[in-house]
Amino acid sequence: MRTSDSPTLSIVIPVYNESANLEWLPPKLLAYLDEQPWSYEVVFVDDGSTDNSGDKLRKLAQDHPGVRRLAFSRNFGKEAATTAGIYAARGQAVLMFDADGQFPYKLIGKFVEAWQGGAEVVIGVRKSNREEGFVKHYGSKFFYYILNLIAGGNSVAGSTDFRLIDRQVAEAFKQLSERNRITRGLVDWLGFRRSFITFDASARAGGRAGYDYRKLVGLALHAFVAQSTQPLLFTGALGLFVMLVSAALGAFMVVERFLLHDPLGLHLTGSAILAVFLSFLVGVVLGCQGLLALYIESIHNETQNRPLYVVREED
Repeated sequence: MRTSDSPTLSIVIPVYNESANLEWLPPKLLAYLDEQPWSYEVVFVDDGSTDNSGDKLRKLAQDHPGVRRLAFSRNFGKEAATTAGIYAARGQAVLMFDADGQFPYKLIGKFVEAWQGGAEVVIGVRKSNREEGFVKHYGSKFFYYILNLIAGGNSVAGSTDFRLIDRQVAEAFKQLSERNRITRGLVDWLGFRRSFITFDASARAGGRAGYDYRKLVGLALHAFVAQSTQPLLFTGALGLFVMLVSAALGAFMVVERFLLHDPLGLHLTGSAILAVFLSFLVGVVLGCQGLLALYIESIHNETQNRPLYVVREED
């Protein structure tokens, strides 16, 4: 077992009620890692599990010197657990991994090879998922399309939390202070040289998925809010459009009805003119919201407290 206080690779695994998968995954994963030529550590983060996952992880850490365990006081969520694992990791590279067994652990060597070949971020891209239905499949594609559209990002559809980051990327990640965070989005925001490895996700061997549709929708909304203020500014653009259209339409109606005495025979009523006037007022309100959005955007960017820049190397 090649372990050390400064291992080559740290594997971070958030755990929440994964007792069934902890029966088979750790033995296979550790056996695979023992066959590799580089040193390692596996950091399990118990995210307030209510089953006996905590007891199994405690025994695992006692029996295997290459295993470390962090235990939360309660459930804080996968993103918090992943962040805690990255903070605790001591490796030259940090690999994020799920405890449900859907990520193929035998591909870890390819991630390390890509990193040793110069990639600073190695991202696992899921080609297929046996448990992914129609809604999740196309919902994921739509999510990444909208995210890239509003955030100007370069996220790849199918990207997962199965990713390796260099120690320098991990240190830059520690400078980010968002509370409502999407780890993969923050890693993408940091930049650095990226490489991609495609894989087919396996079915869960046991337990139930921690993310239902409600949580997935909430996660997507948090991602949109955290990565961009474009949805705020959209209201201002919409208001300006409504103002221009209603103003032009109102001017036409006044000229056609009162100045030219209805030459087109439209028979415009006072109710129609009032409706256009109300539309103009709605545009004014939305325009004011857009102006407020500019101020909120400034506050949003300041309170995120992200670093102004990230340096890869210096001569």
